[in-house]
Amino acid sequence: MGKFSRIDEGILSIFAEEAWIDEDIPVYPENFSASKNDKTFVRLQIIASDAGVNIRSAGGVLIAEIFVPRERSATPISIIADALDMFLVGRMRATTDGGVVQFFGSSIGNKQSDKDNPSLYKADYSINFNYNEVM
Repeated sequence: MGKFSRIDEGILSIFAEEAWIDEDIPVYPENFSASKNDKTFVRLQIIASDAGVNIRSAGGVLIAEIFVPRERSATPISIIADALDMFLVGRMRATTDGGVVQFFGSSIGNKQSDKDNPSLYKADYSINFNYNEVM
C-alpha cells in the first residue's frame, strides 16, 4: 500500500470508530450526491499532495462539507465543526502500514445553500494534515 492509500485509510478509519458513530453524524465519500439526502451529514474530500522531496511523506487538507436541513439554521453546522475539531485538531492517527497522519488547525467557511439540493444549508470545514511513514 502506498502513502496516498495509507492517508485515506488513516483518515477514514476515524469515522468508522464507535466514538464517531456515537456522534450520530453520517459521513460519506466525496462522490455522494447531496441531492439524494435531506438530512444532516458530512461529505469528505481528502486532498493529499506529494512533498516532492521524500516518498515517505505528504501533506494535504481534509475538507468536510457539512450539510444540515435549511430550516435548522447555521447553528448545527458549528456544533458539527466542533465535533470534528474534537476528533481531529492536534491529533495523530497511526495507519496499519506504519505511517502517521497528524492534524493541525481547522477553519470553517463558505456557508451557503447547497446548489444541488436547496433544502440543505452547507459549510466547508477544512483541516491541514501531514503524513509521515515511520521507519
